[in-house]
Parts: sequence; C-alpha cells; structure tokens
Amino acid sequence: MKHGTIRNVVLASYPGAGKTSLSEALAFSSGIIPTMGNILEGNTIGDFEPEEVHRHHSLSSALIQFDWQGTKINMLDTPGMTDYGVEVQSALRAADGVILVLGAATGLRSEIERVWEAIQEHELPCVIFINEMDKSDADLNSILGECEKSLELNGVPLTISATQNGELTGVINLLNRKLLTSNTQSPKVQLSDIPTEHEAVTTEQRRRLIELVAETNDQLVEKYLTDGDLSDEDLIDGLTMGTLERKIVPVVCGSATSHVGMASLLEAMTRFLPSPEDRANLHPQAGKQPHTQEACKRMSETEAPFSGLAFKTTIDPFMGRLTYVRILSGTLKADSPFFNASRQIKEKGGHLFFSVGKKHQQIGHAVAGDIVAIAKLKDTQTGDTICDEKHPILYPGIKIMKPVMSYALEVKSNKEIDKVSLGLHKLVEEDPSLEFLRNDETKEMLLSGVGQVHIDATLEKLRRKYGVEVNLHMPKVPYKETIHQMAQAQGKYKKQTGGHGQFGDCWLQIEPATRGKGLEFHNKIVGGAIPRNFIPAIEKGVQEAMQHGIIAGFPVIDVQVTVYDGSHHPVDSSEMAFKVAASMGFKKAMESAQAGLLEPVMAVEVTVPDDLVGTVIGDLNSRRGRIQGMDAKGHNEIVKAHVPLAELLTYAPTLTSLTAGKGSYRMEFFGYEDVPKEQVNRIVEEHKKEVVASAS
Repeated sequence: MKHGTIRNVVLASYPGAGKTSLSEALAFSSGIIPTMGNILEGNTIGDFEPEEVHRHHSLSSALIQFDWQGTKINMLDTPGMTDYGVEVQSALRAADGVILVLGAATGLRSEIERVWEAIQEHELPCVIFINEMDKSDADLNSILGECEKSLELNGVPLTISATQNGELTGVINLLNRKLLTSNTQSPKVQLSDIPTEHEAVTTEQRRRLIELVAETNDQLVEKYLTDGDLSDEDLIDGLTMGTLERKIVPVVCGSATSHVGMASLLEAMTRFLPSPEDRANLHPQAGKQPHTQEACKRMSETEAPFSGLAFKTTIDPFMGRLTYVRILSGTLKADSPFFNASRQIKEKGGHLFFSVGKKHQQIGHAVAGDIVAIAKLKDTQTGDTICDEKHPILYPGIKIMKPVMSYALEVKSNKEIDKVSLGLHKLVEEDPSLEFLRNDETKEMLLSGVGQVHIDATLEKLRRKYGVEVNLHMPKVPYKETIHQMAQAQGKYKKQTGGHGQFGDCWLQIEPATRGKGLEFHNKIVGGAIPRNFIPAIEKGVQEAMQHGIIAGFPVIDVQVTVYDGSHHPVDSSEMAFKVAASMGFKKAMESAQAGLLEPVMAVEVTVPDDLVGTVIGDLNSRRGRIQGMDAKGHNEIVKAHVPLAELLTYAPTLTSLTAGKGSYRMEFFGYEDVPKEQVNRIVEEHKKEVVASAS
C-alpha cells in the first residue's frame, strides 16, 4: 500500500458527535490553520455559512485539503442531520475511505445506522474515531460495544486514553507502545514512555489487538498459535489488509476540542485507509460507454484518459458557481475543455482550485485521485460525469434523497415572484434534494424538502442571499371530480341580437371512463344534425366545462362523452355557440350522473426498526392507509401502504416522533380514488372558505 499519494476521506456520523471540531483539530495538526476555531464561537473552517453558525450544526459538506507527512489529505466534513443525507451520499461517492466519528459521552444516536448503511452500500473501508474522551462520563469500551452490537462491525482499538487525576492527558498507541501527549496551544505531539500505572492495561489491550488482527488471516492465526505473538510488521500488514477488505475497523480515541489523539488518527488514516490507486485496484471505476452502452472501466492512473464525477455544486458569493469534482482517471488542466457525458455536451472548462472550507487556492492542474473545485461551469450539475470526449465514459449518478415534506409559498407581492423563483432555482442547483415547482392544478408555488430543518434553512438562505421573504402554508390537495353513472342532457344556447343571432344545440351522453383516461370524446352524429365543422367546438366546450366541476369546482377527470344528436341554424350557428351549448350540456348531465370527489393516493414505503412496525402500521391505518405488505431489510422492515395525500402532509415530523428518528419513508403518486362520503362535506366547506378568502 502506498503511503505517499492521496487520501480521500469522509468524516461521517450523527449530529453532535464532533465531526466539525475534529476537522478543525486535524487541520490545526497539519499546520494549515494557526489556531483552532470553536463551533460555539462560529469561527470554524468547516461551518462558515451563517445558517450553520446560527444552528451550531453543519448543513453542507465542507472540503478541507492539507498535507500530512507527505500525504495529501482531501477531507470532507459532512452534516450529521438526516435532512442533509444527500451531502453524505455525494461525499461518499468522492471518497476512498471513511472516518466514523462517535461521541464517548454522547452515546450512539439513531442516525448512525443510516450513515453506516450508506457506508456499506459504497463498500468503503472505515476507521472509527471515538471522540469526547475528556468528558467525565466517557467510556470507550461501552461506546465501542454499543457500536459493534448496533452496526455488527469488528472494531479493533489501536489507542487507549491516558489520564492523570481524572484528566485526559494523551493517548497510548498500542502499536508502538508510546504515550502521545498534545494540547491546543501547538500542533506538535510529544512521545514518551508509557507511565507505570498504565502498563498493565496497555499489555492487556495489545494482546487483544493481536488476537483480533490474527483472526482476519489464516496465516496470521497459524503464526500466532505457533509463536504466541505477532511482530509489529505482521500486525501492521494484518491491519492494512483487514481494513481494506472491510473485515475489521481500526479504532482510535481522543478529544477533538482538547486536540488529543489527532496524530494517531492521522497515522491510521494514512496507513490503513486506501489511496485512490489501492481503492481502484479493488473496485475499478465502472461505467459505460455513453454511445454504445457497453460496460467499461477506468483505473486511477495519471496516464489514463481523463474522467471525473461532479459530486457537489455551490454558489460562492465571490467566486460564483463552483463545481466540486473527484478526478477518477487521467489529468485535468485549468481552463481545458471537456465532455459532459451525462448531458452529451461540451464544457469550456474553468479555473481549478484546492479548498480549505470557504478559502480557495488556484492551481494549474489536477490528477487522478485529486478532488478539485472548477469555477463557473455552465451546464455541469451534481452527479454528472465529465471526461475526455475522445474516450467517453458515463459513471452512475449520485443517489438523491427524494423530498417528503412540501409547503406552498406565499409571496408578499407579485413583484417578488420572479425573485423567489430565481433564488430557489439556484438553491436547488446547490442542493438536489430540494424541489421547487409550480403546481398547475392548484396554482401554488411548492417547495419540497427532506425535513423541517431543510425547509427552514433553505428559506433563511433565500432571505439572506436573494433578499426575499415568503410565508409558508400547507399545500392544497389537488382533488378532482368525476361521475359514477351514465347520464344524458341537452345543451342549447340561443341568443338573439341586432344582427345575426347565436344558436347551438347538442345532446350529450356522459359515462364513467377507466381511471386515468381523462376525457374520451366520441362523435356519433348522423344525418348532418350538427355539421362536422362544429364538432371540435363541442369537444372544446366539454374540455372547458371539465375545468370546474359541480361539487366544489375541482377539475373533472375520467369521463367518456358522446355527442349523439342536436340541431343547427344555417345562419346563426357558430363555433362559439356550440362551445357554449356543449359546456351547458355537460354541466347539466353531471347533475344526474352521481358526481363524486376524488383524492390523490400515494404509494408509501416506510422503513422502520422491527420493534416499531406495529406502531407505524397503527398510525398508517389511522390515516386511512391500506397496508400492501412488508419486506425485511436487515434489522428493519419496509412497510408498504397506499395512503391519501391529504393524510401525509404532516407525516414527516410524526414519523420522526414515533420512531425517535429511526424511521424514514418515501412516496410516489399511485392514483386517484373516491373520497369517503363522510369526508366530502368537510372538503367542500374548506374549499369554499379558501375561495372566499382568496377573493377578498
């Protein structure tokens, strides 16, 4: 394994474990910042957006690049909140390894299982850093045991904490059997012999380390059973291969805020996590030829054709649009054009930058394994593949979390609609797990996100960056109307004026159509009762009448309409007259056709721990949901149900409360179904109130 080169690592965990403080301490250790910032003071290099400073939580991943003992480290500090899971997913696509951060005093939180599942999906090697060892209630063995049980991993401690008079003074490295001490005043680390009072526990922990490593390899097991020990070289080789093959997870401990244990973590990061070359040898970059769809691969080699994956987009207030790219193969020079294989277009290229949080340093080129920011790309979006046009390749896109919570936006004045639209479209560019659209049926602007914090922070950014404020309310449910039986009616329009009059007369038969068909229009006029040139006008009149039903004015769907008789006047008949007559006839027929209200129903999949299935099913039943089945997924069950959209408008916070944050769900439109009779009057009354309120 190569120890020079590059390490691309993600810091991942749940909220409050200390990822941003850890990235600060590691940056301080490397010497790229003179002093450590503090989250409470809002001066860390990782959390620099005002919304992050205000909340004391990361809301987007931050790239922090530095060198440590000849190895270039590209570190992505990701948010812990599940609302920003897309940031974790995109960062994992850019990485070769993960630092999983756990709080010794905080304990595990439910979000860790979702993070670990994402790490496993990407098959990434991992090192655990147990933080907060300076807290009085910190217990390394307890948190590690809890972690091994919940995540079913094989943790191998490489360091243990050293204390004096109850205070954390440093960590003991079980590999070189030295005490490492450090403080927040200097990035330097002091090595010394292990204090006498820690010798016994060090001997015991090193023996356990050797046993755990030996179990990963038949040759090491045999050697350990024969010799009763393993050499340092055997131990390091076993740890390296075991980590790379994901059989074990090295564990180091310390305190980010006290700057203790950072040297051991950096050593584990560079020694045991793979370089881009190591990772590509085990998992070649697989894609397809975009024109022929043939499978193809790229190795992480400078001499290979250029290819890269855009994994993040930001709009920087000073530098404009920045696209963060993992260079998967070849070399990219500044301002060089390239091909966007995802969109089949050429890009002009732009300046290249290395990043330390919000600070950027211009560079001339980037090579395989690098992570680089490219300025002012016009068309490339998050998840796109960019490559050499002569050697095209298309990599899989990035898994984007679907929004599950929507709000309707109300602007203070019509003049601000364009500003809101422009601002939100730019924010969606940065965060593809947001959705912004105008619902043509309800005429509302809808903003959809993964959770309440996601929505709130987006609106704060909209106000700060683009100077517009909006009010939120629950979106209208796009109800429809339909009919349940056949009916016939005459539509006759006759109007006499000073000159030519207006005359149109048609008989319509309406009957239910198959759900999802919309309008089926048939012409069965015989004998010229209505001239053929007026038939399109009749159909148009029906279409216009269907825009507003007779129950509450909702659009009418799934109706078969047949014009079968009528009459005309050789002078007074016109397209307009027949259009009006058809509209009158359709509404009259609906009154006798047992009109009914329809509501949108969603196909919902709720992922929930086994022990909470009953609670979730009970709640779905209370929302008029119909359970369709269940599938097992690890320790979770996926509950499938059909649920009316009206019952899901506030489901996201309820599910979080019911499952202590362990549940998640996704939904998609299933179809329209009849509203129960007991619900119709309430919906009609509420709609009337909305109409009156909007008119006033």
